[in-house]
Amino acid sequence: MKLVFLIPAFPLLGALSLIFFGRKLKEPLAGYIATAAVGLSFIFSVVVWIKFLGFSGNVFVDHLFVWINTGSFKVDAALRVDPLSLTMVLFVTGVSTLIHFYSVEYMHKDIDFPKFFLYLNLFVTSMIILVLGNNMLLTFVGWEGVGVCSYFLISFWHERPSAASAGKKAMIVNRIADVGFLLSMFLVIHYVHSLNYSAIFAAGPSLAKTTVDAIVLLAFVGAMGKSAQVPLYGWLADAMEGPTPVSALIHAATMVTAGVYLMVRLSPLLALSPDVAHIITIIGILTAFMAAMSATAQDDIKKVLAYSTVSQLGYMFVGVGTGAYAAAIFLMVTHAFYKALLFLSSGSVIHGMHDEQNLKKMGALKVVMPITAVAFFTGWMAIAGVPPFAGFWSKGDVLVGAFSESWLVWIIGLFTAGITSYYMGREYCLAFLGKARWISESSKGKKKSSKKEDHGHVVDPHEPSFKMMIPVVTLAILALVGGLLNLPFASSLKFLDKFLTPVIAASPSYFHPSAVNQIALGVLDAVFAIGGGLIAYFIWSKTYEKPALEFTLFKNAWYIDKTGDVAIARTSTKLAEVTDNVIEPKVIDGAVIGLSKLVLAVGILVRKMASGFVRREALVIAGGLVALIIIGGLRGGL
Repeated sequence: MKLVFLIPAFPLLGALSLIFFGRKLKEPLAGYIATAAVGLSFIFSVVVWIKFLGFSGNVFVDHLFVWINTGSFKVDAALRVDPLSLTMVLFVTGVSTLIHFYSVEYMHKDIDFPKFFLYLNLFVTSMIILVLGNNMLLTFVGWEGVGVCSYFLISFWHERPSAASAGKKAMIVNRIADVGFLLSMFLVIHYVHSLNYSAIFAAGPSLAKTTVDAIVLLAFVGAMGKSAQVPLYGWLADAMEGPTPVSALIHAATMVTAGVYLMVRLSPLLALSPDVAHIITIIGILTAFMAAMSATAQDDIKKVLAYSTVSQLGYMFVGVGTGAYAAAIFLMVTHAFYKALLFLSSGSVIHGMHDEQNLKKMGALKVVMPITAVAFFTGWMAIAGVPPFAGFWSKGDVLVGAFSESWLVWIIGLFTAGITSYYMGREYCLAFLGKARWISESSKGKKKSSKKEDHGHVVDPHEPSFKMMIPVVTLAILALVGGLLNLPFASSLKFLDKFLTPVIAASPSYFHPSAVNQIALGVLDAVFAIGGGLIAYFIWSKTYEKPALEFTLFKNAWYIDKTGDVAIARTSTKLAEVTDNVIEPKVIDGAVIGLSKLVLAVGILVRKMASGFVRREALVIAGGLVALIIIGGLRGGL
C-alpha cells in the first residue's frame, strides 16, 4: 500500500510531460499519454485496493513529508487509505480514464489539443489529492485545485464570451462558498489543534455542541458551492460551455462530488450534530426537486443533463442528512456511471449533428445513430431508477433514508424521481424519436449527404468512431450492472455497505426497514420511475412543441440565478462604479489633495515669517524670550 503515492503521481507526471513537450507531441499522442497516465492511476488504485483487503486495520496513512511545523501545530503531507478514499479513487480514476480516451477523438483538430489534456490530467490529480488527503488542509489543496482546473476547462473555448463568463462564474461562486470551508478549518485548528481527520474524529465527542455544529455547518457551506446546491447551483448549468468531455468529467467523476465526499468524510462529526443534518436534508431535497423541475423545460441537450446532475446531488445530500452515508456514496458511484454515459452519448449526438445542441432541431436520430440511442436509453433507465438498472438500487437506498427522516421528505423525493424519469424521457424523445427536424424542406427526398440546416453547413448525423463508442458501451454496461455493488436482499450482498462501515458514522436516526417495507418502497420507486417515463413518451414521442408544459419559471431555473444577478452582481457593479466615479476621485482623492493644499498654505504662511535676515530673526527670538519671561513671571506671581 506504500505505492499509494503513485495514484496521484501518474496524472501529475502526465501533466508535466504535456507542459514541456505537449506542443511537440501534438495529437493524438498527447491525448494518449494523458489517457495512459490516468489509466495507470486506475491500475494502481486497484492494486492498492486489493492490498487493502488483506490489511488488518481500517486506515493506512502514508506520510510523505512534514509540510507545516510551527510550535505545537503540525501538518503532514500524508495520504489516507481507507474504504472511503479507496471507493472514491477507484471510480474517479476509472471513469476519468474512459472520458480521457473518448476525448482523444472528440477533440480532434482542436488547436489547443495538448493543452486540453494537460488540464484534464491536472483536474484528475487535484481530485485524487482531495480524496486521499489525510487532513483537511491537504483536502483543501485538492479542493482548490479542481476549482482552478474547472475554470480552465469551462472557459477552454474562451474566445466565446459565454464560455469566458461561465468560467469566471464558476470560479467566483466556488470561491465565495470556500470561505465556509476555510472558517471550518480555522475552528478545527482552534479547538482541536490539529487538522488530521483521526484527531478531529477523536476530539469530536469532547467538543461543545455549538462548536461541532459550527464546524460541520461551515464545511457544508463550502460543499454547497462545490456540489451546486440551492442557491449556489447556477454555475453548474453554465458550465456546459466547456467541451462535452469536460461536462462529463465535472458532473460525473470529479468536482461536484467533492462536496458530498467532504460531508461523508466528516460524518463522525455530523452524526453529533442532528440540527445541521436536518438543514442538509432540507437543502438537499429542495435542490433535488427544484433542479428536476428546471430540467423539464430546457431545450439544450446538455443543460437538461446539467440540472439533472444538480438534482442527483440533492439526493446525495438527502442521504448525508438522513444518516444514510453509504447510500449517498452508492448513489455517487452509480451516478458517475450513468451520468458520464449520458454526457458522452450527448457528445456523440452533438458531434454527429455538427455542434447542434438544441433538442428542438433534432429528432429521429435513433435511425442513424442506433448504438448511441441504445446507450442514451440505458442512461435514461438508470437515472430514472427503473429496475434492474443501477439507479433503482442506489436511489432506492437514499429514499429509504428519506423515509426515516420524514414522510414529507420521502414523498418529495419519490415525486422528484418520477419527474426525473419524465424529463429524461422528454430529452430522449426529442433527440431520438419523432420527425427528423434536421432535414430542411428543400432537402427531403434527397440523399442524406445533401441534408442542410438553415445556417448552411451539411448535417449528416452518424455514429461516432469506434474509439468513441468503447467508453460509451463500457459505461452503459456499468449503468446496467452497477447496482450489484450493494443489493438489499441480504447483508452478504451489501458489499459497499460492509466495506464503508468501519470509517463512516452510524447514525442513530437511520431507519432499517423490514423486508416488507423494503419491497413496498421499492415497488413505489419503480412505479414512479416507469410512470414518469411513460408520460414523457406519450407526450413527446410524436411532437416537439408543448409550450404549456415548458413553463418560463422552470426554463429560467426559478429565477434564482437572475435574482442573484440583480440583487448582488449588478448591485455590486453599481457600487463599484459609484466608488470609482464618486467616492475615490471626490472623497478619497479630494481629502488627500485637500490636505496637501492645507499643508502648502501653512507652509507659505510660515515661510513669510522666516525671512532669512539675521537681525530680524534675532529680534524675533529676543521677543519670544521676553514673552516667555513675562509669562513665567506672571504664572509665578499667581
